[in-house]
Amino acid sequence: MKKNVLREMLNAGKPTIGTHVVCPWPGIIEIIGKSGAFDYIEYVGEYSPFSIDGMENIGRALELFPEMSSMMKVEEQTRGFIAQRAVDAGIQNLLFTDVRSAEEVKECIKYVRAETPEDKGVHGVGMRRGSGYIYDSATDWVQAMRDVVIAFMVEKKGAMDNLDKILEVEGVDMLQFGPGDYSVNIGMAGQGQDPKVQGAQKDMIKRALAAGVHPRVEIRSFEQAKPWLDLGVRHFCIGWDIVTIAGWCKDQAEGMKDLLK
Repeated sequence: MKKNVLREMLNAGKPTIGTHVVCPWPGIIEIIGKSGAFDYIEYVGEYSPFSIDGMENIGRALELFPEMSSMMKVEEQTRGFIAQRAVDAGIQNLLFTDVRSAEEVKECIKYVRAETPEDKGVHGVGMRRGSGYIYDSATDWVQAMRDVVIAFMVEKKGAMDNLDKILEVEGVDMLQFGPGDYSVNIGMAGQGQDPKVQGAQKDMIKRALAAGVHPRVEIRSFEQAKPWLDLGVRHFCIGWDIVTIAGWCKDQAEGMKDLLK
């Protein structure tokens, strides 16, 4: 069973760097993996068309790179089904969206953990990739489910209102603020950079650090990291494949148009 690099790095207190992939083509995983640049890839399932066999092919591509881990962003609706099928396909870690309370957070964690007396989850072992179909030890699979890094988006007013209780939940590894959704949720759609919204993000980071929970920040490029580093953030997910393509197209087309004038 593939080692969970992200879990190992968190346990060792090391900083981590990931990048986002929206395109479901496994070749993108291979291209990024061959660069050796990132500790993990986040497959942004919330924004991507995906299928069960597609997730398995992503899992297979990831196994080509033993020193790189993976994560899937899981949308709110049918989150239990998606989460279990993702980790059983070989995508090792999870980012849950749209939680609003400690109770929802606990429910998400139960979806992941094995249904043992110790783990108190609701995830049963089955003949899937994550358990080696019929070849791997169920004991190894139970440990792999314990090792899943479970992260949550704090992007609803309810999550901020209940943040202290969420931070007390055992099994919360990482939190990430979502300024886009949060701005919509508080009636400030499109104002993710407003001081009120950014102030909430900084507040979340400070409270997470005080509680011993890892805050993670999404940025477009490494040049944006410094203010967050100064706050104590050590975990970043940098860039999106589709944003990179869109920016390249825009820059190159504008440059050519200027030359053709």
